[in-house]
Amino acid sequence: MSPKRKLLHYGLSFAGREPVLDYMKKSKVVVKQLLKVLINGLNLHEIDETKELLLMGSMRTNFNYYPKCPNPELTVGVGRHSDVSTLTILLQDEIGGLFVRGNDGDNWIHVPPIKGSLVINVGDALQIISNGKYRSVEHRVVANGSKNRISIPIFMNPRPIDMIRPFPELIEN
Repeated sequence: MSPKRKLLHYGLSFAGREPVLDYMKKSKVVVKQLLKVLINGLNLHEIDETKELLLMGSMRTNFNYYPKCPNPELTVGVGRHSDVSTLTILLQDEIGGLFVRGNDGDNWIHVPPIKGSLVINVGDALQIISNGKYRSVEHRVVANGSKNRISIPIFMNPRPIDMIRPFPELIEN
């Protein structure tokens, strides 16, 4: 399937920016709900405007295209890293190639693509804001030898002007 056809498969087209903006707008609703659950897990029961800006004040998306690679064992799709975001929402195609670091730190676990699902990564900013209760996810992408791959991550970040530190309520004790 061509990259253009894959984007169409996900409801995105090259006809303009409106479908992308709509996807981002709808993703923001999902992120707000996820953050409410995560904040409750920190025994904080509301997200005021200041916290909301810190958690999701800036939103960015990428369209990643990984062409098939004749020697995938010799190539890195994207090296190991963690995202600086609060949360990353990833729409991946049916090809796969995303791996996360296991809890023991020695192995990599494949994240199989599930049609219609999103992969949610905790980023570095949420690890700091939560005072380490939520851990950032180290991950990588491996190259594929037989098919092209597309993924579309959305990064929810604090604004560039924000200072990132644990919520005061989490360090009082």
